[in-house]
Amino acid sequence: QVQLVESGGGLVQPGGSLRLSCAASGFTFSAYAMFWYRQAPGKERELVAAVTNTGATTRYADSAKGRFTISRDNAKNTAYLQMNNLKPEDTAVYYCATPGLDSWGQGTQVTVTS
Repeated sequence: QVQLVESGGGLVQPGGSLRLSCAASGFTFSAYAMFWYRQAPGKERELVAAVTNTGATTRYADSAKGRFTISRDNAKNTAYLQMNNLKPEDTAVYYCATPGLDSWGQGTQVTVTS
């Protein structure tokens, strides 16, 4: 079965960094684009970053540009989101997803506070 498992979230101070990981299984990982979304309490899910199946092209929300980096290692069936210079407004549950399979992970909590 298709599974996506996020990890790497936690509590961090403003200006700090976290690296999120998404372990994928149950499908041909290299055939699908990967996405990172986030959802804060009371807000809709927001697309943060996306990467094509080969990793050749990436896209970011304006709020993430210059601070976040999405990447993938197809040999390891894993996607990553490196988050630097974190801000309180980055606080949310972060999800990886494969929209082509309508598949979502369980999410990992990121909390940015002083």
